[in-house]
Amino acid sequence: MIAAWLIGVPVVAVAAVAARLAARRDRRAVYALAGIGVVLMVGAAVLLAVVATAGPAGAAAGAGAAKAVAAAAAAGTASNTGALIGAAIAVAGSTIGAGIAVAYVGAAALAVMSERPELFGRAMVIVGLAEGIAIYGLIIGIILIGKA
Repeated sequence: MIAAWLIGVPVVAVAAVAARLAARRDRRAVYALAGIGVVLMVGAAVLLAVVATAGPAGAAAGAGAAKAVAAAAAAGTASNTGALIGAAIAVAGSTIGAGIAVAYVGAAALAVMSERPELFGRAMVIVGLAEGIAIYGLIIGIILIGKA
């Protein structure tokens, strides 16, 4: 399982360098970047499939330990996986939403503070409310991981 991640890291690094070099060129660079994106997406899907199908039985030393690990994994894999994926979606979605909210609210707060500096406290409260969205997602993620 670790080997799959170690294979993926150089692929991402090479793709980032290639994208940087392609961005310096003309209109064809956009098509090259789109192609690189498709290749990365396919590679990520393959890497996810390899990691998801790698069972814990391959890491066990003895046959008895392998059977015990396989039985334990079969007993709780479906519910644990669903809870962990749900936690990841909750945290990722709330963080992206909070980032978008803070971008707009922060820009508006800076504009207001440049005209009326005495509104600093009120503007920061509004920015803090926008950041609270990420905290709500984190709480939901923690609750879901606790149920896994």
